[in-house]
Amino acid sequence: MDTTGHHLHQMRATAPLVHNITNFVAMNIMANVLLAAGASPAMVHAREEVAEFAGLSQALTVNIGTLDAPWAEAMETAAAVMAGLGRPWVLDPVGVGATRFRQDVCARLMRLRPDVIRGNASEILALSGIGAKGRGADAADPVEAAEAAARDLAARTGAVVAVSGPVDYITDGVSAYHVANGHALMPRVTALGCSLNGVIAAFLVGQPALCATAAAMAYYGLAGERAAHAATGPGGFQAAFLDALYTITPEDLSMGARITRA
Repeated sequence: MDTTGHHLHQMRATAPLVHNITNFVAMNIMANVLLAAGASPAMVHAREEVAEFAGLSQALTVNIGTLDAPWAEAMETAAAVMAGLGRPWVLDPVGVGATRFRQDVCARLMRLRPDVIRGNASEILALSGIGAKGRGADAADPVEAAEAAARDLAARTGAVVAVSGPVDYITDGVSAYHVANGHALMPRVTALGCSLNGVIAAFLVGQPALCATAAAMAYYGLAGERAAHAATGPGGFQAAFLDALYTITPEDLSMGARITRA
């Protein structure tokens, strides 16, 4: 896409406030990721304030990784506010196939019309009602196995569906992209996948959902590629990844993004 770098420029110019209801494991790294990228993060999940805070935010992410009943209520409340205001929100259905509780919560959240649903292949297959091989948050299915399910899910929900993997697949049910940026060290660092949700949400503010999601995932993957050159293992990779998010320019992204039509 010729406009890939423009999406990064626009996100940084907006510096959106992104409200994240995410899991305990992800909070710290996700906040650092969003700051490095150029957005403003907030981690707010108390039922007493999520509606008010969502009204102040420009985008929302919902991650069901460490789910419980009060958090589920807070997620639905915040998502309803964003949907009512016409502001973008991203759903990450972590481990949705593992338990009935997760499936029920995700079904209610999807009725609130997320702008983007992002998960691994097993999660997207489970969410679309097709049996999958995932173990909790891990994917045992290849991205290609979930592409038809992603198209169907996008068509049924109106959301852009993004399937993360070695080559990502992003679709709105009609058009689709493959994004080939990334590095094998990325899954070796806890919560990098969860943190991607915040970057996608930041890119969505004021930008078309399909192209903005593809650009966000290319940016994230390109940061992984750059970080791998400076690191010898997962520990150094995490620090180098934050530095790469911070230093990549829109011009770098336009040159380095490997996005193709699917």
